[in-house]
Amino acid sequence: MIPTFVITLREGVEASLIVGIIAAFLVKEGRRDALRQMWIGVGIALILCAAVGVGLELAGEELPQRQQEGLETVVGLVAVAMISYMIVWMTRHSRGIKAELEGEAASALARGSAMALVAMAFLAVLREGFETSVFLLAAFQDANDTTAAGGGAVLGLIGAVVVGLGLYRGGVRINLSRFFRITGLVLVFVAAGLLASAAHTANEAGWLNSFQSQAVDLTWLVEPGTVTESLLTGMLGLRPTMTVAETALYLGYAIPMALFVLWPRSLRPRRRARLGDAAQTA
Repeated sequence: MIPTFVITLREGVEASLIVGIIAAFLVKEGRRDALRQMWIGVGIALILCAAVGVGLELAGEELPQRQQEGLETVVGLVAVAMISYMIVWMTRHSRGIKAELEGEAASALARGSAMALVAMAFLAVLREGFETSVFLLAAFQDANDTTAAGGGAVLGLIGAVVVGLGLYRGGVRINLSRFFRITGLVLVFVAAGLLASAAHTANEAGWLNSFQSQAVDLTWLVEPGTVTESLLTGMLGLRPTMTVAETALYLGYAIPMALFVLWPRSLRPRRRARLGDAAQTA
C-alpha cells in the first residue's frame, strides 16, 4: 500500500502543480475559453496512460510463465530507471520548480499562444501518467496484497488532487523541496526493492542463474503476515529471505541513491561556479 500511495501522490502532485499553474495563468489572462480544451487534453492523456497500463498487464497474462517472469523483469527495470531519473532530476530542481513552471507558462502566453499551455498540460499529464502506469504495474506485480496496493494508489491520487486544488486556489503552502526530498527517499527504497524483485524474476525467467544462494535471513524481522512485514516490505523493500544477487543489487542501489538524496544542498557542487571557473581558465 505504501509504495503505490507514495508513487501516485508524488507523480500526482507534480502533474497537479503543472496543470494548476497553467489553469491559473489562463484564468488570470482571461482565457477561460482555453480551460475546456486543457481539461479535454488532460482527460485524453489519462485515458492513454490507463490504456498503456492495462495493455501491458493483458499482454503479460497471455504469455507463458517464463515469458511472464521475463516481462515482469523488464517492467521492473524500466520502472527503476524512470524512478532513478525522476529522483535525480527532482533533487536538483525541486527548489525552483514552481518558479520555472510559472516562467514557462508566462513565456507561452507572452507569445500569444494559449494552445501552447494546453499542449503543455497534456504532455505533462501524459508523461507523469505514463511513468505512473509503469511504476504501478511493477509495484502491483511485486505486491503481496493487490487490494491494499490499489487502495494506496487511490488514496495517493486523492491526496494529489487535494494538494493540487489547494495550490491552485492559493490556500495551501507546502515546501515543495522538502516534500520531493522526503518522497524521493521513500522511492529510493521502493526502487531498490523493485530491483531486488527484478533479480528474482530474472532467475525465474532463466536469465540470471548465478549468485542465487541465500545471503540474508530476515524472517525474525520481516515476519510474513504481520504489520511489520507490510511496513518494512512496503517502505524499505525488504523480504524475509534474499539471495546474494538480490542483496547486492538492493544495497548497491539504495546506499548511494539515499546519500545523494540526503546530501546537504550547501555541500553540492554548484554548476554555475564550475562554469565560471572554466571560462576564466580558458
